[in-house]
Amino acid sequence: MKGIQIVKPGEIKLIDMEKPVITEHDNVLIKMTAAGICGSDVGIYHGTNAAATYPRVIGHEMVGVVEAVGGNAAHLKPGDRVIVDQVVSCGHCYACRKGRGNVCADLKVRGVHIDGGYREYMAVPEKDCYLLPESLPDETAVMIEPTTIAIQSCSRAELCEEDTLLIFGAGALGSSILKIARLSGAKIIVADIMEDKLTEALKNGADFTVNSAKEDVVERAKELTGGYGPTVSIDAACTKDSLLTLLKAAGNAGRVMTMGFSVAPTEINQFLITSKELDVRGSRLQNKKFREAIKLIQEGKLDLSGSISHTFPLEKAQEAFDFVDSRDPSIRKIVLTFSD
Repeated sequence: MKGIQIVKPGEIKLIDMEKPVITEHDNVLIKMTAAGICGSDVGIYHGTNAAATYPRVIGHEMVGVVEAVGGNAAHLKPGDRVIVDQVVSCGHCYACRKGRGNVCADLKVRGVHIDGGYREYMAVPEKDCYLLPESLPDETAVMIEPTTIAIQSCSRAELCEEDTLLIFGAGALGSSILKIARLSGAKIIVADIMEDKLTEALKNGADFTVNSAKEDVVERAKELTGGYGPTVSIDAACTKDSLLTLLKAAGNAGRVMTMGFSVAPTEINQFLITSKELDVRGSRLQNKKFREAIKLIQEGKLDLSGSISHTFPLEKAQEAFDFVDSRDPSIRKIVLTFSD
């Protein structure tokens, strides 16, 4: 079978792989149909994702059809359409015992530490598979995984109706967070440098937008909150200066969420954190949020249509990554598709 492997930073290769077989543990064989390209995949390609190991078959937004199941599979059958959880945890370390397997001490993420979904077949445990709503096309279903990341960040932030939320960054991550955050009833401010993305954010439920290329985010955020500052801020831009900007903007007793994976030094200011008694929290991956995301879709509370801007066949992964690097303004989510 074919797979896409990042051999080393900057080198992407179409390889031949052994087709996986069902085992007692990996008791579901999935024929892949669609896999998304995420910012972290691009980071692995460029060598800026500190968590990745090489060589690696990447891809953690993974959708497919069950081809076969083992004798100990209880719920799935051939023909079922599923999305695969990317998190593999040990189940017994401190984090796992605390119900936070997404930061397991021996965490393995499909497509990062172990091979992921950019291959024609995967064998995984049944418990890591979630049935897809029939109405959702495979390419669109890829967006369930980014939605779980958004649910996780809002959960970690304890976002609620009385909050004013500042989302810094209106790209794929920020857009997913906005779709979840608006369900909380919180007032939402979105900041970005791209005017078209800010216009889209307003259409998708933002109350206010700030063009960070033309306006001072800190001053404008305080103006929009009566001088207090946002009670919750989520960094979906993850640039060198974004965390410090959010610390400055945050209101007293606020929560500031960081989601970046860069290991480059970032400036912070202890006085801002201490004097306002801010909670600065990381949000990584997701912690069993797939069922919640799928339920929101089934209840009509979450619409993922229109999220996919481009598709490329698996064999043209290099072309797809080159297109991502072009920073074409039309890009939203790009999905790799698999031939029958």
